[in-house]
Amino acid sequence: MKSVLVLSADYPDTTGRVPLMYVHTRNKYYIQHNIDVTVLNFHTDYNYVLDGIKVISLNSYENNLDTYDTLILHAANLRNHYRFLRKYEKRFSHLIFFFHGHEVLRLNKAYPKPYDFVEKNGYLHDMAQEIYDSFKLHIWRKYLPTIAPKSDFIFVSNWFFREFEKYMRLTKKDLLDHVHIIHNSVGKVFEENTYQFKNEKRYDFITVRSVMDNSKYCIDLVTKFARKYPQYLFLIIGCGNYFRFNKKPENVVWIDKVVKHQELLEYLNQSRCGLFPTRLDAQGVMMCELAAYGMPVITSDIDVCREVFDGVGHIELINNDINLTNLDQVYNRLISRMPYKKCNKFSYESTVKIEENLIKSLGGGMTSLQ
Repeated sequence: MKSVLVLSADYPDTTGRVPLMYVHTRNKYYIQHNIDVTVLNFHTDYNYVLDGIKVISLNSYENNLDTYDTLILHAANLRNHYRFLRKYEKRFSHLIFFFHGHEVLRLNKAYPKPYDFVEKNGYLHDMAQEIYDSFKLHIWRKYLPTIAPKSDFIFVSNWFFREFEKYMRLTKKDLLDHVHIIHNSVGKVFEENTYQFKNEKRYDFITVRSVMDNSKYCIDLVTKFARKYPQYLFLIIGCGNYFRFNKKPENVVWIDKVVKHQELLEYLNQSRCGLFPTRLDAQGVMMCELAAYGMPVITSDIDVCREVFDGVGHIELINNDINLTNLDQVYNRLISRMPYKKCNKFSYESTVKIEENLIKSLGGGMTSLQ
């Protein structure tokens, strides 16, 4: 059995918190397929077990220094992952980096402008962020090629790897061609269940954003669409302050909480179409989950969405300028073609199984993922 230590800045816990759930989704598959997983959660001060996965603190690791075959790093940052690598990298025969987003970008350039009500410190904040990002990219640019011989680098989309090349100024050659594009997998519940298109519908559109106040998730656009199309009922699920600073249209139902998967399926089955405009995303996991579930989804016509949803018939891409988008026309086109086949592009077989093959191979050079 291969043993791995997974480094994560935060992790779901026994209190119901679900940060970085995409890491836990992978780990649950790993332990089902003969990979022994321990998670080092930098955010915790105590050890616990979640769904059969042992989660430990940094202090616990340093007190015991248990031996593992492979070190897996998700969304590596300087404060946690890099410091850990500098101290303990030589204890691992192989490293696997999963890049998910902000860790390799210049946030001021890559991220959309925040909403006006979001607290920020203007010029000084932006300057501090730029200084930190320059330092962050410099450190990783120098360090990653030195450990490339014993490392593999996984990106969730080709678009995101191109962003990595642009901001990090490293190429596949610099990383010894140890670069893989593997999408994030969807939650198992979306693979095992199917959208009930015949169920009685309460909502025309559903939008699920656990963090509503990040402008990249476009709650402002969903709100504008609701105002423009008062004949439709919109459901928004997620936490945030957006509607405390912006008037909620009468045809919007807002559920101010994060819902678990089983409850979410009930809301999806009560809705006719997913509405998920976005200004920035490395993959768009929630849209992928609805696609896997067999539900029609409308999202934005941006590079990463064009790549990830290429060939998925029940995903429609729209312009983020609502004046250039006839939502009514797109919606009716999608509804008229139901039912849809479930999409397998983001299934276990197409995603996590490839990662498992990589982990089990534990080669010293380029590894086969077939």
